[in-house]
Amino acid sequence: MSKMTMQRPGPARRAVLGAAGYAAAFALAPFGADAQAKPKIKLGFIGPLSGGNAQQGLGARNGFRLAIEQANASGFPYTVEGVELDDASDPQTGVAAALKLVNDRDVVAAIGHWNSPVALATMPIFNRFQVPLIVWGAISPKITEQNLPEVTRVTPTLVTENKPLAEWAVTGLKTKAVAIVSDTSDYGTANAGAFEKFFTEAGGRMVSKDLLPVGTTDFRAVLTKIKASGADLIYFGGVITEAGILRKQQKELGIDLPMIGISGFYDPQFIAIAGPAAEGTMVSYPAAQSNPRLDKLEADYKARNFAEPTSPYTKYAYEATNILLAAIKEVGYRDRVALAKAIRAIKFDGVLGRTTFDANGQTQIPVSIEIKIVKDGKWVTRPA
Repeated sequence: MSKMTMQRPGPARRAVLGAAGYAAAFALAPFGADAQAKPKIKLGFIGPLSGGNAQQGLGARNGFRLAIEQANASGFPYTVEGVELDDASDPQTGVAAALKLVNDRDVVAAIGHWNSPVALATMPIFNRFQVPLIVWGAISPKITEQNLPEVTRVTPTLVTENKPLAEWAVTGLKTKAVAIVSDTSDYGTANAGAFEKFFTEAGGRMVSKDLLPVGTTDFRAVLTKIKASGADLIYFGGVITEAGILRKQQKELGIDLPMIGISGFYDPQFIAIAGPAAEGTMVSYPAAQSNPRLDKLEADYKARNFAEPTSPYTKYAYEATNILLAAIKEVGYRDRVALAKAIRAIKFDGVLGRTTFDANGQTQIPVSIEIKIVKDGKWVTRPA
């Protein structure tokens, strides 16, 4: 299909609008019959709504819903409808969902994906159809390194998490020898490589590295090798299901080593899979800077009474949606190229702080991490 760009309505200006400002900005918007005549647009959401990673996607979807509901209730100049699609953490399913969105002429833009392999599979589709996409979860550096003009990301990259985690493992945990286990996806291999680099630069050494296919259910051979390797730490670079199985089998084999990773398996489902063996597992997680907008989101989410609890990515999906809404308010929706440029140029004060994007569409919000640990069957923040 050839690219088509509709006539641009006017010069794109830099949009500066916080999510908390919608009610004030649109307080004088007309209601009644005039409100009914407002143009209708659609925004898309894609994420894992089924399968082992569903809690991440459902929490994000609810953030998407909440942002749209609040915009419509606050007199946004268009009536906004959300289109929610499941990618099941599977690239092929994600591609089918992306094609469904871009072939709907009413879909103006979308937010998408918790899994990096899924995002990397769908990005060319959004690029080809010139539909803006804001990534709310996937953290592979390759996503923004490609610098597709339609793609931006509100989450930090996996490099941002792995570097401070690796340094903390050496200086905070006092570990010197790591065994790395990961999956063979782009996400997994990037994690394994980044952690190895930063851990060795911090003064540690890698004693083994094993990359296994996504869906592996038997880690015993790898763990037996690790037991004899002299490792004093296991780093896992994959996501929830495999992380839970690995940890459970580690304990079954009597391997009493700490297991760490980044936020890819920071999820209650990991604890459900690993059972009591989950105790003591640690992950890094980007520390949210408390601010009134984030506090309000948490209160609004609770008041909305969603069936699902928040996930770590609720705030990212909520922010991504509000950035789309702010950019649409600024330049309209007919010229997709202008809309993508407005997103890249935005200065947005929201629940994450002030979001701006670099030349590749990567968020520039400074990131610090905190360590989450499983204690008494729950994820809690580990004291510094």
